Amino acid sequence: MSPPPLRARRPAVTVRPATLADLDVLVRFSAAMARETEGRALDPKRLRKGVRAVLASGRHGRYLVAESGAVVVGQMLLTYEWSDWRNGWFWWIQSVYVEPSARRRGVYRTLHAHVVREARTRGDVCGVRLYVEQGNRRARTTYTSLGMTATAYRIYEQDFVL
Repeated sequence: MSPPPLRARRPAVTVRPATLADLDVLVRFSAAMARETEGRALDPKRLRKGVRAVLASGRHGRYLVAESGAVVVGQMLLTYEWSDWRNGWFWWIQSVYVEPSARRRGVYRTLHAHVVREARTRGDVCGVRLYVEQGNRRARTTYTSLGMTATAYRIYEQDFVL
């Protein structure tokens, strides 16, 4: 009897800060995320300017990318909210996207663990938050499995079309 065939090992997923060299993939991923989650077609020029603004200045937030081998397979945007009640920062996880071929391989889990580890070591971060479409069951299950809990808050907005 012969041994079972060896499966090709997938490269480990690593996380790093995004740079301006990642601009094209971040724009592509963000557009795909909006299409998949909200059925929205984003204005490509506006999106590119918005992503570039984040990469150019830490005041807007920062992107992290997940790589498998030398290929970017996921992204996450972190933005910051000051809490006077807690005298600390909430880090908001936004613009999460994982390349379809890399899904269910721990890409988001790796990004999330990286952020939580960093937030806990800083001493001035009081929590990590995100919002999710109500119908996105898979994402909600993933977030719960990572120790996040649904809050009693609902998000309201008054959208100003630019």
